[in-house]
Amino acid sequence: MGFAATFQDVVDSLPDDWTDLELDMRIADESRYVEAALYLVTCNARPYSHNDWHWRLLVAHRFGHAASAETVHGTLALIDEAGIEGELVVRETRTGRAEVTQMWGRPQSAREEFRRLRAQ
Repeated sequence: MGFAATFQDVVDSLPDDWTDLELDMRIADESRYVEAALYLVTCNARPYSHNDWHWRLLVAHRFGHAASAETVHGTLALIDEAGIEGELVVRETRTGRAEVTQMWGRPQSAREEFRRLRAQ
């Protein structure tokens, strides 16, 4: 199974209120490290140095300081299309966190729009 399919299986197995997901990624052929790194720059993967794993991927569901699940899935699909094989492992998930946004001084229309967007 490719990276994108594995990632989609992981995301599908999470509850709807998941907020953060941390994955470790390793490629099988280290001679293709630079090629894989060129793809992974789009989802801001953190490279490891002197470790068995090559990258840490941080994924955000609806908010947060990480790449969106759609971006990570698209990046992993490009890596699959390039024929780069490897392994993806879930290291940590977080659920149930809520976004905090300062609403003081904002018009009612902005507050209603914020609630509408977050209700989905």
